[in-house]
Amino acid sequence: MRFRILLFLILISFHFSTMVRAEAPLTAAFIRDHQLWIKKGDREIQITKDRYVYSQKWSYDGRFIGYIDGDEKGEKSDLFIYDTKEKESYQPYVRVETSNFKWSPIKNQLAYNDRGILNVTKTKNGRPQGFENVALGAGDFEWFPNGKEFIVSSHSCLLPTGWGPVPLYKIPVDANLAADKMKLFYTIQTKEPDLFAISADDFKWSADGKWVSFLAAPTASWSNDSNTLCVLSSQGEQFQAVGKMLWYKDWMKWAPSANQLAYISGEGRFFVENKKTTIADIPIVKQQKEYTPEGFVDLDLEWFSPDKVIVARAKENKEWKEGPVPTMFTALYAINIKTEEQKQISFPKKNELDENPQVVGTYLTWYRKKDKEYKGDVWIKEGLNGKEQIWLKNVDDAPIFFTLN
Repeated sequence: MRFRILLFLILISFHFSTMVRAEAPLTAAFIRDHQLWIKKGDREIQITKDRYVYSQKWSYDGRFIGYIDGDEKGEKSDLFIYDTKEKESYQPYVRVETSNFKWSPIKNQLAYNDRGILNVTKTKNGRPQGFENVALGAGDFEWFPNGKEFIVSSHSCLLPTGWGPVPLYKIPVDANLAADKMKLFYTIQTKEPDLFAISADDFKWSADGKWVSFLAAPTASWSNDSNTLCVLSSQGEQFQAVGKMLWYKDWMKWAPSANQLAYISGEGRFFVENKKTTIADIPIVKQQKEYTPEGFVDLDLEWFSPDKVIVARAKENKEWKEGPVPTMFTALYAINIKTEEQKQISFPKKNELDENPQVVGTYLTWYRKKDKEYKGDVWIKEGLNGKEQIWLKNVDDAPIFFTLN
């Protein structure tokens, strides 16, 4: 009888452990020792060797991964594509140099900025291959949600009277440098000190595609301390300046369903104070709400659900004035923006910090590392109350997960 009970318990334990492993069917591209890897379920696959890879991005259907093959000095930035079906890396053209590339939201087509020239890839044998010119004088850009046009910024011009406005254009994918296809979408009128900018960067569309957010950035040194978060309607008719923040693109995110924009407000390049999780209803018709308690700073954020936001939070350090910049030891907190209830949900050890929260389906993931170390581990748990566990060990930074849009 005892043997039967023991055997039953072993079988139950094995079944449960199998279910736990099967509960995280996630796919991610990540960097370890500067090389591109893929993890699918429990299997890790190394893709590159003897390279210096970064900026990995999945194509819309997950067949391809675009990435930059660079070097430690930042003097090289060659665009490569890994084909998961053919299991090979290749360049879409003889040589493509870029630091800014983006996949189409509707098909396996890449757009990239090559020294101010916006290009798109052609298709050959079902793969992105070759390229066509789209527009000259391009700054940052983003695909429209329909995959047929781009919103493209161009830098402000320095005139004898000062810096001019920042123009935004709506350009079809097949523009092919034709001047009559370059349509002025909106002109950002910059006025010091309320809204001074020479460029517009980091475009992000709301879930319903009715608004696009971006950062209006001033000159280089100033942009380290303050940028203006802006929103523009999809028809280019309504423009609003939302607030001041630093230039970290992951510090501003749209809600998964509503036209609400969460961002970390505050000026000053150091993280020791004045970094508050703020939520604005777009268009702005009422006062914005700050959720960071007094005495704390929030240094990253992610929407978990329409009512909950995850933040990486640390205690302020107003005592610091000079010398080495102190490490801000963040842990993850969940904020219910309706009830305003807040609770800590990750518990790093002393000299550890949790950052880069990401929500993938029902899972919450984050990157945990020790102070002064350049590598860390990716942790994961299901929901907000699940058991946390390591999903990836010894990686250079947070992975890029593949999710179906």
